[in-house]
Amino acid sequence: MPTIAYISSILPARSETFVYREIRELRRRGWDVVCVSLNAPTEAVAGLEDLERDRVVVYDGLNWVGDSIIESVLHPISSAIDLMHVKLDAVAPGESMSLPARAKLFVQCAAGGAMARRLRERGVKHIHCHFAHAPTTVGMYAAMQLGVSFSFTGHANDLFQRRALLRRKLQRAAFVNCISEWHRDFYIKIEPTSAAKCHIVRCGVDVDAWKFRAEANAAAGNRPIQILTVCRLVEKKGVDNLLRGLGKVARDGGTFEMTIAGDGPQRAALEAIALEENIQPSVKFLGAVDNERVRHLLQHSDAFALPCRDDSSGDRDGIPVVLMEAMACGLPVISGDLPAIRELVSHDRSGLLVDGTNVSSIAESIARLAGNPALRQSLAAAGRQRVVEEFSLSENVTRIERLLRHSLSTDHS
Repeated sequence: MPTIAYISSILPARSETFVYREIRELRRRGWDVVCVSLNAPTEAVAGLEDLERDRVVVYDGLNWVGDSIIESVLHPISSAIDLMHVKLDAVAPGESMSLPARAKLFVQCAAGGAMARRLRERGVKHIHCHFAHAPTTVGMYAAMQLGVSFSFTGHANDLFQRRALLRRKLQRAAFVNCISEWHRDFYIKIEPTSAAKCHIVRCGVDVDAWKFRAEANAAAGNRPIQILTVCRLVEKKGVDNLLRGLGKVARDGGTFEMTIAGDGPQRAALEAIALEENIQPSVKFLGAVDNERVRHLLQHSDAFALPCRDDSSGDRDGIPVVLMEAMACGLPVISGDLPAIRELVSHDRSGLLVDGTNVSSIAESIARLAGNPALRQSLAAAGRQRVVEEFSLSENVTRIERLLRHSLSTDHS
């Protein structure tokens, strides 16, 4: 099969399971996939050594500058075309961009040249970019330099807070993987001509690897319900209002044990909220955990809560993969009622959707689950089924393969 490259900001990153699961599944199916990390990882992640082996790192000190210069000398025509494109992009980006962001395009184009030099000797015929901001910018210019096709998957922060050249990327990509119908509509509104190349490809989970525990939600008995959340501790995840909701549950006489796995800039503020709400004995902050610990936690909890919302900067989640994992394990979920998440969680059928800004709504949903084992069981079964039907890794990598084969056959026709 033709060699393809996958690029992300940091590859592999512990939290971005959806990226390396796609790569591993494609490799299992016989594809030759080169891993490209835009930035040098700051730590090795246990269990991901296969992705670190022979990995290409773009910004590797100053070596990339020399590689970019060598690439421009050895391939002057394609380098001149790339330079023409970046000049046009800086002058007319097709959307609002600050002057510093436009100036940065020239650095990213040069980095694309360095990336192209390193991928040229690997015979790469297509570049797929995860996250629509810097990885896709560099990947796009590298693809132009190599004369190959590229595609990308957008997620959340990269489409809102850190968006750059999105309209141009939609125009130039061979195809775009849309993690939700909402994302597809979002792209088409930005660039209507991209409709035919925007395809639904979910961030899938290996449903066979997550054990469904149908008995878990009937087993709590008289003990407190054990609630879990796993996320980066940032505003859009809604953990602050989750804790306030738990405080209301406690004041109303409810009992629970809350486990929060993950770290981030809000941790100290969240610990303070738990103290203010007088629930700190029932709340455990674990900090960052590895994927095996997440698996263990999911297997030993009664419910999963992530009342995400739009944050003060306008950033929001796409469809958090950890929600899919929780549902695959047979946990009833409480999630923020966001457009993309509605494609995974159907309220009162496969989970509970709440207004992540409404503490009372969160508290009511927690109380409903705590007091109703039958509801927990029905939500768990329907949630698992929804993940199997639409969000399985196998089904969505098959979709990726179809798009890759079509793009590669078109390129070589």
